[in-house]
Amino acid sequence: MALGVATGTNIRVTVTGRQCALPSPAIFLGPRCALGPTSCCARFGRCLDYAYVVLFSRTEIGDSEGTAVTRAVDRASQILLALASGTPRLGVSEISDLVDVPKPTVHTMLRTLERRGLVVQEVDGGKYALGPAVLQLGNAYLGGSELRARSASWSDMLARQAGEAVWVAVLSGPNVVVVHHTLRPDDLVQILEVGAAVPWHASALGRAIVAYTPDDAQRALLASPLRRLTGKTVTDPDALRQELAAVLTRGYAVEDEEATLGDAGLAAPVFNWSGRVVGALGIVGPVTRLLTEARQDRLADAVRSTARALSRDLGAGRAVSAAGE
Repeated sequence: MALGVATGTNIRVTVTGRQCALPSPAIFLGPRCALGPTSCCARFGRCLDYAYVVLFSRTEIGDSEGTAVTRAVDRASQILLALASGTPRLGVSEISDLVDVPKPTVHTMLRTLERRGLVVQEVDGGKYALGPAVLQLGNAYLGGSELRARSASWSDMLARQAGEAVWVAVLSGPNVVVVHHTLRPDDLVQILEVGAAVPWHASALGRAIVAYTPDDAQRALLASPLRRLTGKTVTDPDALRQELAAVLTRGYAVEDEEATLGDAGLAAPVFNWSGRVVGALGIVGPVTRLLTEARQDRLADAVRSTARALSRDLGAGRAVSAAGE
């Protein structure tokens, strides 16, 4: 009987013309399924001719480009993102339905996350919410963001020039997340929107970024569910492809009441030293001020030129930062 130890993240073996993926490290016990088909073959493949003992089976092949992922970490991340998706408090059953993970597993993971301060449980009702440690992580991210640090002066200048609020955002999964917000320069009460997440397809910031992302990533975003937020939200993939093509042509994106009725946005992409799009900068405000015939072109030019200046500040070459001209 052959005996061997596989190392690495994953291997493939061919036995009697069949292939199956086996976890590693694993010990191969040789031909025949000595441990029985149920115990050794059902989890990792259909091969019934080799038996193995799993020494560590939490690392598996991920969904994207063969990236190794750890199942427990992936599930815990899904739970945290579910709690950040808009409903501030969720019960175990609700989380289980959202992330498609069994309730006992969700409960165990929530208890672990609670020990680390990443979630908290209500005394009354028993529902869970994000904990204060998440704020620590968010602040650490913002503190280390070069895009945010370098955008402050440029967004302040644009806000004064346009008389509107300015957002700087990055792409995170199917959303854009605001990493810097310069308030509109007036005395009216405003809410700071740093950390706000908006579906990419329903915002000018998202379209400005996705228009310049690699083709594979763009196709994946267009193939994913596209949620309708208002009656004007564009959710048809073909129509969005046309919108993205228009962004490439003119160098900026437009959003007209697609995220919130009454509001609009104009945004342009921001690039780094390598020529990769790393975010977008744009103005947001009432549609009656931003998209009027008298102001839209002037505001769009200001947004585009400010995004170019920020890109050069991040090391982008002039040819890259002038995309869309």
